[in-house]
Amino acid sequence: MIESTKTKRFQAVVLPHLNSAFNLACWLTHSRQDAEDVVQEAYLRAFKFFDGFHGEDGRAWLLTIVRNTFYNWYQENHSQHRGPLFDEEFHSFEQTGAAALARADDNPEHLLMQKDSERLLQQALGALPLEFREVMVMRELEELSYKQIAAIVGIPIGTVMSRLGRGRRLLAQILAPADRE
Repeated sequence: MIESTKTKRFQAVVLPHLNSAFNLACWLTHSRQDAEDVVQEAYLRAFKFFDGFHGEDGRAWLLTIVRNTFYNWYQENHSQHRGPLFDEEFHSFEQTGAAALARADDNPEHLLMQKDSERLLQQALGALPLEFREVMVMRELEELSYKQIAAIVGIPIGTVMSRLGRGRRLLAQILAPADRE
């Protein structure tokens, strides 16, 4: 059976960004299961409307759909969602890919300190308000440009920069030792 041109193009332009889509959805939902649902729905929508995509940045287009799908999901489920704001199992050190880096260093003390720092950073990032967390994840973890983030979120570049600055300050406050105050 010969695949359609749309399917081939979709696989080439959108499918390679599955990890980015899942990463963003995980940080937005705080749940692997919910993130899987959001990403699945986002990919269905992306395929359905793929004929209307004429741009070059499939990643930004897909992440826009993931973000919009998340907000639709959140509106439908937020009154039912009473889970923890931070899922320790999901955001564990081993789930981040940093475990591969840690394996390169066999110093137990260094590994423990690195693991603790990673956990604290993930908790702090997860504690940020959603509007700051989403731009921080897109910029710092997904390495998107300000222009791409602005297009995905639907805000001016200046607002992206402002949210990143405020998000970074909030992150620093969260991570600052309590005895410094």
